Amino acid sequence: MLNRFVFLLGLHFAVAAGAQSTGTPRDVQLKMLEHQRKVLLQMVDSMPERLYRDKVTPTQRDFAAQIHHAAGAVAQISRATMNGPALSLPDSGVAFNTRAGLRSYVTGAYDYASNLFKNQTDGARAEVVDLFGQKMPRWQIWDELHMHTVWTAGQIVANFRKHNMAPPAFTFF
Repeated sequence: MLNRFVFLLGLHFAVAAGAQSTGTPRDVQLKMLEHQRKVLLQMVDSMPERLYRDKVTPTQRDFAAQIHHAAGAVAQISRATMNGPALSLPDSGVAFNTRAGLRSYVTGAYDYASNLFKNQTDGARAEVVDLFGQKMPRWQIWDELHMHTVWTAGQIVANFRKHNMAPPAFTFF
């Protein structure tokens, strides 16, 4: 599984790098942000609600918590590092138990982050901020968030495999 993840991660970067030749790095980052939303929503729609609280291992987050973590991190970290307005996401109690609730949470998190991204000036993107003790320009935060989402979504595939279900199709091939 790790080798497949590394392969897919490399392929993902290759696709993103190829996309840069047809757009700006900012265009690519927005495309990746929207791709993250799409993948997480496909996972939400593909998993039966009765398995939302199911775990692959005792120490892993359950399916709904893993989706919640991936989407919530995008909104919460972008808010904290981009000086965004107050964040108000749908109730996680509902999100953890219903498809509509989990879809609403993912959509709310990505709507928030996308709005921050789209309104970010070039000057703000260049400013150096602190991300968990590491100094980096704000534009790089978007790449780090993308990596986190890819990492987290890759782990969610195991939830599908545990029940002999295919995860949503990998969209790059």
